[in-house]
Amino acid sequence: MSKRRDEDKILDVSASMRGSLVFSDPVNLRINGKFEGNLSTKGVLIIGNEADIKADIIGEEITISGTVKGKIKATVSLKFTSTAHVTGDVEMYRFSIEEGAIFNGRCNMLDGKISLEEISDYLSVEESKIVEWVDDGKIPVEKEGSKMLFDRKKVEQWIAQKT
Repeated sequence: MSKRRDEDKILDVSASMRGSLVFSDPVNLRINGKFEGNLSTKGVLIIGNEADIKADIIGEEITISGTVKGKIKATVSLKFTSTAHVTGDVEMYRFSIEEGAIFNGRCNMLDGKISLEEISDYLSVEESKIVEWVDDGKIPVEKEGSKMLFDRKKVEQWIAQKT
């Protein structure tokens, strides 16, 4: 997922904002200013060195170089550069911390199993379409009773075969 054709298209925000920002479509977003509230994004999110963020963040690929206070959930990867100062609980699939980064909080690594709702968000596809793929045997799934669980690595391999 990290290689995108629109890598040169970056939405660079240096303003001071408060509220909720939601990006339903993938975007390359860099925040360099102050932000307070809730942030939900798909694609690449970069919190710049000068950023001061007080927010709960949900995203795919997140890199933090500035100051963040709040809960963070990265569905693909989370990286703290050497200048990051993060206070809050984090949840992610892949995690890297450079020497010098400061992190105060709890860390929860996501296992490879994701729910129907999470795979719908991850693939940006309606849940009904995914259920159709499951019924047709097109996408790998594990069932626990009536609950469907998807192994992230198997789904990524399935995606790679389709592209």
